[in-house]
Amino acid sequence: MRNNALTKEIQSNYTPQSVLEDLLDGNKRYVSNNVTNSDISSLVQQTANGQFPKAVILSCIDSRVPVELVFDQTIGDIFVARVAGNFENIDILGSMEYSCAVAGSKLILVLGHESCGAVKAACDGVELGNITAMLSNITPAAKMASEQVDGVADSSNKEFVEKTVENNVKLTIERIREKSKILQEMEDNGEISIVGGVYSLATGKVNML
Repeated sequence: MRNNALTKEIQSNYTPQSVLEDLLDGNKRYVSNNVTNSDISSLVQQTANGQFPKAVILSCIDSRVPVELVFDQTIGDIFVARVAGNFENIDILGSMEYSCAVAGSKLILVLGHESCGAVKAACDGVELGNITAMLSNITPAAKMASEQVDGVADSSNKEFVEKTVENNVKLTIERIREKSKILQEMEDNGEISIVGGVYSLATGKVNML
C-alpha cells in the first residue's frame, strides 16, 4: 500500500537511472496485473501544498495509454504531458524545463505507442483543420521511415508505421536537446536523462529504444 507521497529528500536521492529502473519495475507490475494499491485520500492531503515528482513523461493522448497506470505510479509521482503523436512544442518544452530545472525531476521519458492514430495520419498525409499543422511535427519521422522500410509508405504498411513511431520518439528527443539549452545542459551534467520508449497496446509492455 502506497501511503507516503514523494518528498524533496526522496526525490533528491533518486538518480536518472534509478528513476528509469523504478518506472520499468512499475511497468512490469502493470503487465503482470500486480499494481500497487494507494491510500488516495492520504496522498491527496500530503501533496496539497507541494509536489516532488521524479520524472516527466511526454505521451500521446491515446486513451489506451494511461500513463500513471502503465508505470504503476500514483499521486505526486510523475509529471505527464500529452499531445497526439507525443512530439515537443514550445509549451511542452517549457513544461519540461519547469519539471526538471524548477521542480527537481530526474528523467524525461518520451513515450510513443504502437498503432498510433496520429502517426498513421501523418503516414497518410491527412489534411484536416488544425490536424494538418499538428501532423507536420510527425512527418519527418515518416519521411525517414520511407527510406528504411520496404513497401508502400502509408498506414497499410505495419512495418512502416512501427518504424515511424520509433523515429518519431527518437527525433523528438533530438529536438528536445536542440531546442532547450537548459535541459541539454542538465543532461550533460548528469542531472537528468532524456530517454524514449514505445508502449505495446497488445501486451502493455514499454520497450525502451
